[in-house]
Amino acid sequence: MSLVKRCRHGRTGGLPVLLAGTLALATTLLGGPATAAQQGTLHELAAAQGKYFGSATDNPELPDAAYAATLGSEFGQITPGNSMKWDATEPAEGRFDFTKGDVITDFARQHGQTVRGHTLVWHSQLPGWVAALPSSRVEAAMTDHITREATHFRGAVAAWDVVNEPFNEDGTFRTSPFHTTMGKDYIATALRTAHAADPDAKLYLNDYNIEGLGAKSDAMYALASELIDEGVPLDGVGMQAHLAVQYGFPYEMRENMRRFADLGLDVAVTELDVRMQLPADAAKTATQSSYYRQVVEACLAVERCVGITAWDYTDKYSWVPSTFPGEGAANLYDENLTPKPAYDAVRTALGGEDGGGEPGALKVRYRSGDSSAGDNQIKPGLQLVNTGTTAVSLPEVTVRYWFTGDNGASTYGTWCDWSPLGCATVIHRVAALSSPSAGADHYLEVGFSSGSLAPGASTGEIQLRLSKTDWSDFDESDDYSHGSGTSYADASKIGVYVGGEPVWGIEP
Repeated sequence: MSLVKRCRHGRTGGLPVLLAGTLALATTLLGGPATAAQQGTLHELAAAQGKYFGSATDNPELPDAAYAATLGSEFGQITPGNSMKWDATEPAEGRFDFTKGDVITDFARQHGQTVRGHTLVWHSQLPGWVAALPSSRVEAAMTDHITREATHFRGAVAAWDVVNEPFNEDGTFRTSPFHTTMGKDYIATALRTAHAADPDAKLYLNDYNIEGLGAKSDAMYALASELIDEGVPLDGVGMQAHLAVQYGFPYEMRENMRRFADLGLDVAVTELDVRMQLPADAAKTATQSSYYRQVVEACLAVERCVGITAWDYTDKYSWVPSTFPGEGAANLYDENLTPKPAYDAVRTALGGEDGGGEPGALKVRYRSGDSSAGDNQIKPGLQLVNTGTTAVSLPEVTVRYWFTGDNGASTYGTWCDWSPLGCATVIHRVAALSSPSAGADHYLEVGFSSGSLAPGASTGEIQLRLSKTDWSDFDESDDYSHGSGTSYADASKIGVYVGGEPVWGIEP
């Protein structure tokens, strides 16, 4: 599952690549695995693959000279976080102010960048006068607002998030003054109005938690299909991708992208960040890098995925800490504008100089093989997946599943019941934690005596089992790594290590 969030800081979308000139910049990485000077920016690497790589920004950030220098050189597309929203552009009915948006488009013009307009119609950050309108005036207010704003920025904005976040998590339409008054037809009306005001701009629907397959993305797919059948001008779908390491990676992301592309639509990753519960550590950072890499690889695998926008490139200006207390460190650069390991992961995925592949690019998927959380055995099913671009030597890999021994014997027996690799190659043992924590005082460690895992490959299901030597019962319900799901899903509470270094999972 991907995260459920409310973003008050802004949105984005997809647009054609515009690269003015070639920027021959060398970026010295101080905070990640690669420390040598590297040629080519993220956007240049993406442009070589037919994509763009961009960043969100906002007006208060631009006076920061060091920030603006990287924003203007590393990225080929920018999205204003707030300055084009309704409360900023029409704070009082009929009184428009595009000054802040003009600052963003001027910056982009000076740096050869494209701009994604964000956003024309959204249920949030509406000035109070909109909600106070009688129902008979809502449609006219909406179409007038869209017409005035899209006309003003015509030629300066390459794509618009016309309607932002129209759905609830269950796929029903979100309540807003527009839906209350016009029903779902407000979306078609908004798109037609935007197209009339700026026929050359790409028009998108944008939402969060639609990156993977699920009820919400199904609803967006059904809506997009209906709009296309009705001849409504719709060019693409924006998948925000506000992810978190404590949740699994979006299920079947590239397959989801492909089904929208098969409708004839472009797809854009519009607001990418990967937050974590603070403090950061090596395991969380490795999982974050893996998530960033997988998003890039999904976009590269789908021709009509036009590009990726980071939801601001630096932790210095991240929306996460104020919205999710205790969480942060979500971006490609730290608070000091130094690239992080996630930056290296993105470069590698885009084919950068240090892109020979990370040997530790692994994730683990898990399902419970137990019908009861209170019997005398623990039965985890595990799959290792190589998300990188080079083969991984399996004897270098170990996996840890954390649990509590509860009462009874302190010695254990372990078994591999089945594996397509052959159980003879699977090594397993139980070890005690030197410093127990909530839900974990032991762990099942799994390793391999031989073999390698090719890029994109999976070990297949490894069926494991452990019990206490006196066969007394466990209470798995509060175990750190235990889950009740009977289908395989990414497991952030199971650790993966390569050469003893953590590459996936959050330790207890």
